[in-house]
Amino acid sequence: MTPGQFIDAALWFPEAEEGEPFGPGALVYKVAGQKMFALLTGGGDGSGPATANLKCDPDLALELRDRFPAVTPGYHMNKKHWNSVLLDGTVPEDEILEMLRHSYVLVARSLRRADRDRVLAVLGEDAPRVGGAAAEAPERT
Repeated sequence: MTPGQFIDAALWFPEAEEGEPFGPGALVYKVAGQKMFALLTGGGDGSGPATANLKCDPDLALELRDRFPAVTPGYHMNKKHWNSVLLDGTVPEDEILEMLRHSYVLVARSLRRADRDRVLAVLGEDAPRVGGAAAEAPERT
């Protein structure tokens, strides 16, 4: 998955917002402008593949780290609750999209009730797709 595809997928989610609160080169994705569900670094300066930090259930985090060498404890994050995923092509795109959705849902569930209910109702069972995720998003009303 390319950094551009990851960005499209992260912005596909309801009320997902992109910012750079840590400075240039670290793209932060928040749900409803409140809580971070993804962090994307690298990949744009020729220093190697990009890395995405994604929130994860602790048991699942350990399982993913065992299955994929490119999934490691979250860099500069709580290593129990966050994974770093190297976007070097070794983790299948559908797995990365599922990790991204899992992270979004975990964070959305921690929002105050009104915000949580609103974003999760709009999300439903949908998930982004690679290669134009934003363009293929279902209509949200």
